[in-house]
Amino acid sequence: MEKILSAKRPTTEKGRMYHVRVSSEEVGKYVILAGDPERIKVIADQLDNPYKVSEHREFTIYNGFVEKELVTACSTGIGGPATTIAMEELAFCGAKSFIRIGSCGAIQEYIRPGELIIANAAVRLDGASKAYIFPEYPAVASYNILHALLQAAKSLSCKYYTGLVASTDSFYVGQSRPGVNDYLPYPAAELINTLRRANTLCFEMETATLFTLANVYGLQSGCILAVFANRITNEFEKKGESEAAKVCVEAIRRLIRERGKG
Repeated sequence: MEKILSAKRPTTEKGRMYHVRVSSEEVGKYVILAGDPERIKVIADQLDNPYKVSEHREFTIYNGFVEKELVTACSTGIGGPATTIAMEELAFCGAKSFIRIGSCGAIQEYIRPGELIIANAAVRLDGASKAYIFPEYPAVASYNILHALLQAAKSLSCKYYTGLVASTDSFYVGQSRPGVNDYLPYPAAELINTLRRANTLCFEMETATLFTLANVYGLQSGCILAVFANRITNEFEKKGESEAAKVCVEAIRRLIRERGKG
């Protein structure tokens, strides 16, 4: 690792960010975020001429091209805190639009594993976004990216739903799953039913952070999720990742083309 020049904003002599290990020359204006580093390889396969840029901690980064424009794909690990690090450092490098490709657990019984959810807003049950702004500040997607994702999903004939998602810091108790020794305190035990009645579609762990930071910083953001589980029917099947990646890349293609018309 090169020498770090500042504790206030840790960058190297060559302008590389401390965590994601990239410089501004290596980051596209469009960034695809995914929690799982293995998912980045699935995403990279949808890009033209993909290549690995860096790999450090939970942050694996590939670059590729859409419509001859550089697009960056970066993993964030699990949860909001690491997502803020990736977003901050990639935005310092010039990224302007962030689209998350994630997985989720549906909490409405009609949503099946392998189907897709395109989030228009998120319930802020995370802690990371609260470091940036008070909890009443809404976590909402950018309209242009939301519209592009919806149009892309339609064009690819994918089965999808759009609506609210709930972002939590805890995969177990925070999502109404019993912890060790079946520990599940009262608020957590009722959370899943409360959110269901309030027409929330699923649990996941990063979208509220993504939407909040993007709006605070004047960036663009969107999110598409592959449904791996249904908490009501107790199904679990890991599928839908490649479909979500195809929709995301097609959405970016549409955004680039639309921008070109302007």
